[in-house]
Amino acid sequence: MELSRSASPHIVHLAHTTAAGGAELALKRLLDTKPDWEPSLLIPAEEEENVFVGVSTSTGGVRQLSGASRSGALRALGLGTRLLVQAGITRWHPAVRHSDLVVANSTRSAAYGALAVLGTRRPFVVHLRDHISPEALGAVGYRIMTRLVLPRANGVVANSRGTLDTAREFLHDDAVVAVIPSPSGLGRLQRHSRGEGPLRIGMLARLDPWKGQLALLDAFAQAFPDGDEQLDLAGAALFEHAEFADELRVHAEELGIADRVNLLGHVHDIAPLLATWDVAVQYSLRAEPMGQNVLQCLAAGTAVVVADEGGPTEWVRHEHNGLRAAPRDTGALADALRRLADDSALRLRLSATAVRTPGLLGDAEIAAIHAGVYRDVIALAAADRHTATGRAARSTAPSMRTVGASLAALQVPDAQPVVARTP
Repeated sequence: MELSRSASPHIVHLAHTTAAGGAELALKRLLDTKPDWEPSLLIPAEEEENVFVGVSTSTGGVRQLSGASRSGALRALGLGTRLLVQAGITRWHPAVRHSDLVVANSTRSAAYGALAVLGTRRPFVVHLRDHISPEALGAVGYRIMTRLVLPRANGVVANSRGTLDTAREFLHDDAVVAVIPSPSGLGRLQRHSRGEGPLRIGMLARLDPWKGQLALLDAFAQAFPDGDEQLDLAGAALFEHAEFADELRVHAEELGIADRVNLLGHVHDIAPLLATWDVAVQYSLRAEPMGQNVLQCLAAGTAVVVADEGGPTEWVRHEHNGLRAAPRDTGALADALRRLADDSALRLRLSATAVRTPGLLGDAEIAAIHAGVYRDVIALAAADRHTATGRAARSTAPSMRTVGASLAALQVPDAQPVVARTP
């Protein structure tokens, strides 16, 4: 059925887990805005933790195991079998069969989602939250994304320009692409004034070896071998990384800083937590596609330090609204932390500039941009189905329909990547 621009399309969102990962929290915020489409959420199985409480959800399929990027042959076979079963269940689910668009919220759901729509004309959009590389996805995941998912996608929403650049060569010419920051709850964050007390540094990220918590421990110990400075690590040990929390505790003991390191676990309401931090750190050990944590800390007016690579550098300008430190260099990170500790005027200046970072949008604004992208994908798919001239006309267009620049005025060099659709 061809929709008018004013119609409310039925869109099925695929999420492979209900655990509180970044992708799942972003989708929950998006759907909580009561967006300008009729959403359905389809998950394989409900986990012990369900971040989607309050969202109308259909459950059908088999639980998708974590650890795909580091699987051995036997585990990969089990994961592949589960993907195939989930693809079949998804394909014949009534919500999918009667939908105007299927949207995959993660790499795993993109894999079984692409199989589910294969051979159909149902439009398919993929949210890219990871770089398309073997390092990020594993060898099997990389092959699935580059040979199956991206070539089939009618549209892609990426969380940064860098993320999109890793996928471009695998997309077909008519794919609609957009760079849109994930909904991060920024409307609930306000600039704060720190009270008295010791300097407090924090990292907001799930506990995972590649997220850089061990490097931050080393840098903190180097910058503050003694004193009363505090380090908060906020985030749950998801996706089979429970043992990593113990590793962090042991390492803090070895460094002699255990009494000043606080493992907080998952923090549901981050606003009060950010109000206690003087400095926030993002320091992943490989190029970060884009951390919602960076946007949240900027919006809260926290002085930020980020690794000088990946998506966060599209938002953080060195010495303007934050500091960049050389990646995988604990000495450089320690120097940045020591500098901010010693210079309260610098912290205050970065804090004041952070909250004015162009492109920091509320969840409802992000949802409105998504609505336009989804409608464009549906309209182009309808044109492909119903008119031969539509395809001929698009063949003279640029090689890829980049959804772009109605928010270009928000951007400054080396900063924000917010990209919206063009008419």
